[in-house]
Amino acid sequence: MYRKTLFLLLYIMWITRGWAQEEKESIYALDSLGNTKNVRIIALPLAFYTPETNVGFGGGAQIFLLKQSNVYNARLSNIMLSGIYTLNEQLMVDIKPQIFFGGGDYYLDMAYRFKVFPNSFWGIGNTTPAINEESYDMTSNELRIAFLKRLPPALNFGFEFVYQNHNVTAIQEGGLLESEDILGSELAIISGLGVVFSLDNRDNIASPNSGQLLTLNARFSSENFGATSSFNKFIFDWRTYYSVGQKGVFAWQAYMESSYGEVPFQGQAWFGGGDYARGYFRGRFIDNHQYVAQIEYRHRFLPRWSAAGYALVGEVADVPNNFFSDLKPAVGGGVRFKLTKDQDTLLRFDIGFGKDDNGGIYFGVNEAF
Repeated sequence: MYRKTLFLLLYIMWITRGWAQEEKESIYALDSLGNTKNVRIIALPLAFYTPETNVGFGGGAQIFLLKQSNVYNARLSNIMLSGIYTLNEQLMVDIKPQIFFGGGDYYLDMAYRFKVFPNSFWGIGNTTPAINEESYDMTSNELRIAFLKRLPPALNFGFEFVYQNHNVTAIQEGGLLESEDILGSELAIISGLGVVFSLDNRDNIASPNSGQLLTLNARFSSENFGATSSFNKFIFDWRTYYSVGQKGVFAWQAYMESSYGEVPFQGQAWFGGGDYARGYFRGRFIDNHQYVAQIEYRHRFLPRWSAAGYALVGEVADVPNNFFSDLKPAVGGGVRFKLTKDQDTLLRFDIGFGKDDNGGIYFGVNEAF
């Protein structure tokens, strides 16, 4: 693991050293694929590591539509594209358009992901033992389309459609998934409508220095829309950012997710991962309800380089009354590198340490929250 991490760090140091030698020309050579009065493209190779994927390689691009901006906060319409293959034989293709209309009065937020994803499963619950680990393969198509109306200056309200098709293609003989007691052990289709409310006055999205994001989301998956079972999901996500002097930022996040009904394991709350609970394998603990609280301090020590340290605590439960029975804390930190002067797109490297020998290395794009 640590040899792979060293390789990735050397790789990033090599490409950033090349950019630094010829600051203006080299940085912007990345987006020379397309740079007109209407469109700007930033493209780069991707290399990363997470506990869920091992080492991953691929490419990505962010297309900025320069004429379609949000006049309320100067954000540009953009489309993010990426394709990844990992040493765990996982394949992921992502397309994420975020388009503003009417100067930001209306907002289209979409995400499509195709995954071929061998993964690990420990069962359902907050105290599943490590010896339960079993492997399975799953192919997924995931689509989310949200259309929101802006209520100036910082409120957004709208509706969304969510469709997910998770086809479990291989399971471990004699494992928990083979028993068919786990809903979704063969196939899970999640399909339905949702309502979204958000307050967003962050100064930027990729690496905020000030402001807050409050999101309330209610989703209803129904057999009337082709789902394999019906359930409701509610998400609360509150993030706040404070500038500390000229170079520091203090950030915190409170996240809660609750599902009610016949919920396949693919639709339950998954604890861990590179965003919500660094230090734990994403899906190490799965159940209907989850909360995570995390804080982070970020300090810019060079114009394009910054360091961060964080701490978090959270857990999952079958019912909210069982929260705080077995807390899952984690601590960690890492470094970030800003790719260009005028767009806050970051490369991020983090190490996290959790409870009971859980831990992880995370190498990706932009801040965790």
